[in-house]
Amino acid sequence: MTAPHIQQAADALHQARRSRAPIPRISESYGIASLDDAYAVADVNTQRALSAGRVISGKKIGLTSIAVQKQLGVDQPDFGVLFADMEYVSGTAVPVSTLIQPKAEGEVAFVMGKDLEGDLTWGRFLGAIEYALPAIEIVDSAILDWRITLVDTVADNASCGLYVLGADPKRLTDVTLPECDMRFLRNGVVSSEGSGAACLGHPLNAAWWLARTMLKAGAPLRAGDVVLSGAMGPMFPIRAGEDLLLEVGGLGRVICRTE
Repeated sequence: MTAPHIQQAADALHQARRSRAPIPRISESYGIASLDDAYAVADVNTQRALSAGRVISGKKIGLTSIAVQKQLGVDQPDFGVLFADMEYVSGTAVPVSTLIQPKAEGEVAFVMGKDLEGDLTWGRFLGAIEYALPAIEIVDSAILDWRITLVDTVADNASCGLYVLGADPKRLTDVTLPECDMRFLRNGVVSSEGSGAACLGHPLNAAWWLARTMLKAGAPLRAGDVVLSGAMGPMFPIRAGEDLLLEVGGLGRVICRTE
C-alpha cells in the first residue's frame, strides 16, 4: 500500500500537469522530506503513466552541476523517466504550450546499444553505448515559479518536459566530450554557453552514475534507451513561437521551432 502522503503528493503533481497550473512545494504541502519519499512519489506517477499506455524511452540525469549540488546540499545527481511521447527529432515543431513553465538546456544524449545487466564494469558500460547525439532538453516544473528543493524536483520526475534529439549520431571514439563547446541560440541570439566538462567533468561520468544507480535499483538501462546526461550550460526560459538552435562542437546541431 502506498502511504497516504505519498499518494496525495503524486495526485497533486499529476493534476498540476493535467491542468497546467503550478502548485506550491509538495515537500511542504505533503511532508515529502526524504529522497526515498520523493522517488516514491515519482514512481506512483510513472506507474500511472504506464497504466495509461505510455512507453518508457530512457532516463534523464539532473543536478550534474557541482555548483548546483552544493547549493542544494547534495553530493550526487538525480534521475527521471523519459517517455516516448516526450521525444522529438531535430527539425520538428515542439509543443511547449503543453507544458507549465518550460526552460531549455543543451545536453549530450547517449543511446544504448546493449542491455546493462549483470556485473557492470567501465568497459562493459562503454561498449554498451551505441552513439552520442546533441540534445535539447526542455525541462518543466509543476512547482510554482520553479521554487524547487531537491525533493520537489525528484518527486516531479526530475522536472521532465520534452526533449529533441539530433539526427547525426556519432561514435564515442569520434568526439572528445569534455572539450565539446556548446552554444544555444534563441531567435538567433546566444542564450546559453558551456561545455561537456560542466556535466560532472565529463558527460560519461553522469551516464556511468546512472547506469550503476539503475542496476542497483533493479531497473537496468536497456538497448535503445536514451540517456540525457545533464546540462552543459545554464538553462533559460522559453515560450511558443521561438526558434531554437543548439550547436555542440564535434556532435553537430539541433534545431526546432516551439509552438
